Amino acid sequence: MDFKTIANEYKTPLYVYDLDHMTKQYEKLKEAFRGRKSIMAYAVKSNSNLSVVKHFADLGSGADCVSIGEVRRALAAGVAPYKVLFSGVGKNDDEIREAIESDILYINVESEAELGRVELIAKELGKVSRISVRVNPNIDPKTHPYISTGLHDNKFGVEIDVAKRMYIKAKNSEFLDPVGIHFHIGSQLTDLKPIYEASEIVADMVRSLHAIDIELKFFDIGGGLGIQYDDESTIEPYDYAQAILGTLKGLDITVICEPGRFLTGNAGYFLTKVLYEKQNGEKRFVVVDGAMNDLARPSLYNAYHRIEAITDNDGEVSKADVVGPVCESSDFFAKDCELPMLEHNDLLVVHSAGAYGFGMGSNYNTRNRSAEVAVKGGEVRLIRKRETYEDLIALEKDLLG
Repeated sequence: MDFKTIANEYKTPLYVYDLDHMTKQYEKLKEAFRGRKSIMAYAVKSNSNLSVVKHFADLGSGADCVSIGEVRRALAAGVAPYKVLFSGVGKNDDEIREAIESDILYINVESEAELGRVELIAKELGKVSRISVRVNPNIDPKTHPYISTGLHDNKFGVEIDVAKRMYIKAKNSEFLDPVGIHFHIGSQLTDLKPIYEASEIVADMVRSLHAIDIELKFFDIGGGLGIQYDDESTIEPYDYAQAILGTLKGLDITVICEPGRFLTGNAGYFLTKVLYEKQNGEKRFVVVDGAMNDLARPSLYNAYHRIEAITDNDGEVSKADVVGPVCESSDFFAKDCELPMLEHNDLLVVHSAGAYGFGMGSNYNTRNRSAEVAVKGGEVRLIRKRETYEDLIALEKDLLG
């Protein structure tokens, strides 16, 4: 990919997405589950650009959404309503109401209190709401604690006994239709054993529900398949699918998978230009025009992203911190990164930036969010315009006292 030409045309900071790579990842995962009915429901939170969501919709994907805004994005991008799931711990009444009226596949409920709100709102609307219960299997996913979701210490889902109580309530309600079960133990998973253990626990629960005449149609395994940022050993989709399917023997149930990072992470690049270098004592800094408001993962998780320098200088390398202009000490993309000496306007490519990059961005320090471009079949096109200062103050300027 000609990053230098793209950066010169669309300026920096800039996100670049390889849609062909996303297609390959999607097809690889879909093929892994070929032996059983399945729905790939793209996790919109990983990269919510409308053109990206539409790309997956065109491939036949559904959408896993965690806000009503994401539900709207999915539907606007052409995802069929019967492939849209609405998850998340804190849905408000208006969101629940709109989800029911949109006739999506189901709402993933995460507490008894939420189930009660869904039932009440469905009754007010005179409709039946399809629901799934998110079960917390209390399995350690062996990932970063901030992206672990399957332990009792995490806010997500309910315990097995609580879930059974919720299913019985839903079964006996004329306004609820329990159609699915859901679990998701964490993100950036690189160990297959916890996934298998969680699936086994939840599959056994499905069998116990069938025994009391609660017949579920969908087995939602969440997402979380890890990718390689550095030297991680990752899980092959075939092995992942076989582990899940091995727990479902005797069950006639459709598998739903919610891939996000696996599809988009290594398909994305963040481009930023060097402003200048500076030296504080023995410490070398490379100051760039991108910042933590553009890509927060290094600041938030101390996450590693490989950084590639595009420069005419091919001399010796030395360690440097790559930092941005934001007024925070946590504003960095890398620490002690081996880089050649760099000059003004040299380009740095931050790899593996397609997931949880732009979507986690902000306007901190009144910084405009970057543009986004997509590359497909060698053709480059703009899929989000760069924000302007006028965009940033549009909701404020007419309200000055």
